[in-house]
Amino acid sequence: MDNISRRVLLKGLLAGTAVIAIPDSISSLAKPKNIDDLNFRLKGNVNHSVARWCFGDIDIDTFCSEAKKIGISGIDLVGPKDWPVLKKYNLISTMCNGAEINLVDGFNDIKFHDVLIKNYSEMIPLVAKSGYKNLICFSGNRRGKTDEEGWNNCVLGLQKLLPLAEKHNVLLVMELLNSKVDHKDYQCDKTSWGVTLAKRLNSENFKLLYDIYHMQIDEGDVIRTIKENHQYIAHYHTAGVPGRNEIDESQELNYPAIMREIVKTGFSGFVAQEFIPKNSDKLASLKSAISICDI
Repeated sequence: MDNISRRVLLKGLLAGTAVIAIPDSISSLAKPKNIDDLNFRLKGNVNHSVARWCFGDIDIDTFCSEAKKIGISGIDLVGPKDWPVLKKYNLISTMCNGAEINLVDGFNDIKFHDVLIKNYSEMIPLVAKSGYKNLICFSGNRRGKTDEEGWNNCVLGLQKLLPLAEKHNVLLVMELLNSKVDHKDYQCDKTSWGVTLAKRLNSENFKLLYDIYHMQIDEGDVIRTIKENHQYIAHYHTAGVPGRNEIDESQELNYPAIMREIVKTGFSGFVAQEFIPKNSDKLASLKSAISICDI
């Protein structure tokens, strides 16, 4: 193209006679100028949830009320104490907690088995009685253990609970956490580690919580990993990388593309927002995140 033609084209672009299409996957990441303009109607392809702890400075009644207005179906990481509040707003506990000791003392170490088996044996019937399904669990930190030792110990402990979980139709869901930035030494830090454990347990009542933020940090290749391992995944978490903040255009993951691939797998569980809001209007950030993921 000669210089004259180039000038003509540029002039046309500036005058608005030519339009450049912006892909939906990019434009949908942009934050709205006014969050009140997001009077969207959820499409029904994704079941939306949100982690309670990320919005802990908002009282739970207010939080449940606002979440319900956005179209969120349930709240993640809520224990029995707050289940009555969720029920008041017709929300569910999409990922129950309260049976774990903590994130570092888990099923990969037999010295914690007695406490864990007692805790989970008490919690599983409570989860079922309340009409819920997912109960979180953790591998715990390596503390020098090999992969094989970790798998063997997890199998030993979890196999004692799976008959009870099967009886009550409860899923024990182990979360994948990164060991590079946030949870140093955590053992279940790769999808392959969790999938190997799931295969050894060979139970429909044990699945994985695929945390997109954590797995982007520790292994990347998010979409292909989801495609190849979706049958072992019961739940998803989101957050922006790097920083664990809003999932908007300020971070590196393309959440609309990820959500489309999750939906293509036939996934019918929940996707929970687990980012830490930086914006002063935290509920606006939550509403924006739901709109980004509602493909």
